[in-house]
Amino acid sequence: QVQLEESGGGLAQPGGSLRLSCVASRSISSIITAVGWYRQDPGEQRDAVAIITGDGRTTYADSVKGRFTISKENSKNTVYLQMNSLKPEDTAVYYCNFRYLTTGTTYWGQGTQVTVSS
Repeated sequence: QVQLEESGGGLAQPGGSLRLSCVASRSISSIITAVGWYRQDPGEQRDAVAIITGDGRTTYADSVKGRFTISKENSKNTVYLQMNSLKPEDTAVYYCNFRYLTTGTTYWGQGTQVTVSS
């Protein structure tokens, strides 16, 4: 079992910034693991925003490339999502996801609300 604790959501103005944090109860440095941020609007599917593997490889959704940056601190088992140039369409509940790449076993955090509005 892996527990994930998210923080950093809230209200931001268009063009503003927020940083999300996800603390995992297990190591995030193993090459068989990946931690990602997903987001979900009410009534919509949960979509991947950014993912970072244990060895540091990153992938981003096209909609956030150049604006969002995923990073991690292995010593703190923490993954960050720096969100800049926020747009109203970034409004969603953001979820942290931990996955074992070999088995596909997945764990989710409880989610944190991000609202971008003037």
